[in-house]
Amino acid sequence: MTDAYIYDAVRSPRGKGRADGSLHELTSVALSAKILNALKDRNGLEGHAVEDVIWGNVTQVGEQGGCLARSAVLLSDLDESIPGLAINRFCASGMEAVNLAANQIKGGAGRAYIAGGVEMMGRVAMGSDGAAIAVDPTLAMKTYFVPQGISADIIATQYGFTRDQADALAVQSQARAAAAWADNRFAKSIIEISDQNGLPILAHDEYMRPKTDMQTLGALKPAFKDIGESMPGFDKVALMKYPHLERINHIHHAGNSSGIVDGAAALLIGNAEFGRAHGLKPRARIRATAKIGSDPTIMLTGPVPATEKILRDSGLSIKDIDLFEVNEAFAAVVLRFQQAFDVDPALVNVNGGAIAMGHPLGATGAIIIGTLLDELERSDKTLGLATLCIASGMGAATIIERL
Repeated sequence: MTDAYIYDAVRSPRGKGRADGSLHELTSVALSAKILNALKDRNGLEGHAVEDVIWGNVTQVGEQGGCLARSAVLLSDLDESIPGLAINRFCASGMEAVNLAANQIKGGAGRAYIAGGVEMMGRVAMGSDGAAIAVDPTLAMKTYFVPQGISADIIATQYGFTRDQADALAVQSQARAAAAWADNRFAKSIIEISDQNGLPILAHDEYMRPKTDMQTLGALKPAFKDIGESMPGFDKVALMKYPHLERINHIHHAGNSSGIVDGAAALLIGNAEFGRAHGLKPRARIRATAKIGSDPTIMLTGPVPATEKILRDSGLSIKDIDLFEVNEAFAAVVLRFQQAFDVDPALVNVNGGAIAMGHPLGATGAIIIGTLLDELERSDKTLGLATLCIASGMGAATIIERL
């Protein structure tokens, strides 16, 4: 089987996902095209250089609808002979784009792909596409549907995580992100975003709050307590599914949950022949990929079975992995991963995560793979594992090997 290599990784800074956010005036297709152009220019991609652009985005309506991947190719400077595929695996869409590209290459279906994703959460509201699992009562009742914030609080309740533990992880994420930016650790991947006149818009992640401390977070009200305990009463739904729990402990709030932001990211994936033809040196090998379904009510535990599966499939153990990127959708997701595998927290999200810098849904999976690659190179480590929880109960993971 042919190996699939990562040749390059780029991302935009993450802008606040609201009207006063720096990226708000850019459309989803415009930001996507800027990322594609960066990969093209950095790697000299002329003509039909890649087989396809696989582009993840979660809320595929409005400006993010209509096969955004193809629209982005046409707006970019890539050759029009390159097609585009828009995919949606919720929060793992960007990772699934990368994994799909890698597995296409391994199977001989093309020499190279661009894979990644985008989400302009300040322009296309999360959930505005509707979802059968949330709005169709026949499915919602069958699956004991609750919103993700309630699911995060169920994890905290089920596995015994406290508000202080969640807040401490959030403070750590902010501190690590600030330190990483101060040390210029994202410089290899970040591209400055400019407007149509070439004037700079954003060069750094603007969601970060580096002065966050336990006292600041302690003053915040649990975000999901009201919808859990009052109407529509999702706690009662959860307790019907999990009658061994006496009540749901609501510990998550805006400060220990991922931020709503705008952003895009992409990786250039190819085989050895592609690298030789373009004079490019591979930075990492994609060793393994995995995806799995999990309990749709507690929903966000997917990183654990996905990691178990990818390790089993690849013949590796958790001790073989040097660094981990576990998407900080909510603090309890990372706490559960560390608990399940007894992983040293010093090896997990060493440069901060989505609590500090934000979670642009369709892009995050590609972002954390690129972040993992940069950190493996910086710290002279070899194997890294990236994983995400996914809405409606799924998990995905990728293992990369620095070369």
